Amino acid sequence: MIQAVMVMSTQGKPRLLKFYSFQPPEKHQDLVRGVFQLLSARPDSVSNFIEADAIFGPGVKLVYKHLATLYFVFVFDSSENELAMLDLVQVFVETLDKCFKNVCELDVVFNFNKLHTILDEMILGGQVIETSSEQIMRSVEEIARLEKQSNTTSLIPKSISERFSR
Repeated sequence: MIQAVMVMSTQGKPRLLKFYSFQPPEKHQDLVRGVFQLLSARPDSVSNFIEADAIFGPGVKLVYKHLATLYFVFVFDSSENELAMLDLVQVFVETLDKCFKNVCELDVVFNFNKLHTILDEMILGGQVIETSSEQIMRSVEEIARLEKQSNTTSLIPKSISERFSR
């Protein structure tokens, strides 16, 4: 099971936090700090897989990808395949690139709702439900279209609104 997804800056500022196993809100900052300390101390030439027993408990691993000024981190337990999780990180980043045309930290900061939508299309309750970047983008575009449509729909029938506008 996936326990958490984190996107954080290279300065350690969390840009996206999504926990799929309960973690008390007071503990979130400690978890982010612990993960950042692990990641920032690692050279670029080592593996992207880390045993995170000290931070999240026994049997927990994390896989990360460092791109530009962001770390994309997936925290998972032993029931998940490490390479599948690395591929899932890649799908997430590819989908963000398609959505924002070369994603950067500002895209993450100012479009956090879209990030959550993309993540919700990929993962539900800690289980992977979609791995196709194209399918995820179609779903996100459909959601955006429906949101736009619902914002333009008037709840007042046209005949009533015309009567009062005269």
